[in-house]
Amino acid sequence: MQVNEILKVKGNTLFTVAPDSKLSDGIITMAEQDIGSLVVMLDGKLAGMLTFREVMKVLARRQVEHREGPTPPVADIYVNEVMNPEPLIVDPTMDVNELRRAMLETHQRYLPVMDGDTLLGVLSFHDVAKAVLEEQSFENKMLKAYIRDWPAEG
Repeated sequence: MQVNEILKVKGNTLFTVAPDSKLSDGIITMAEQDIGSLVVMLDGKLAGMLTFREVMKVLARRQVEHREGPTPPVADIYVNEVMNPEPLIVDPTMDVNELRRAMLETHQRYLPVMDGDTLLGVLSFHDVAKAVLEEQSFENKMLKAYIRDWPAEG
């Protein structure tokens, strides 16, 4: 199975944010849409990824800084201060096993899929797990049907 097959099933709805947007606006979008990432776009090009991982890191850092003295409010943080500016880019022809390995090695749960300069979508670890499970279920059904119809030896 290839990445482009998973994208076909998932659909191509994308939620984006600009690098100069307030982080709080991005968090609201993520919460309202029940998504774990936003694609950061600048002038129609991928500028990075904002995921809950980056949000949690900046909130934890702010909490530690706050213990040491006054800190600016979270509302003053901008997306470009916390986004991952160099996410791993996935090719649509990448094999799903290679994709899983890359996600595990880089600890990135949300990867943009690009064909050249064109953003095709974002795959999450959840999308990959669901696609693999569905593929395995289909293969299991086919194997069970084959075994059930096994010709009798004569």
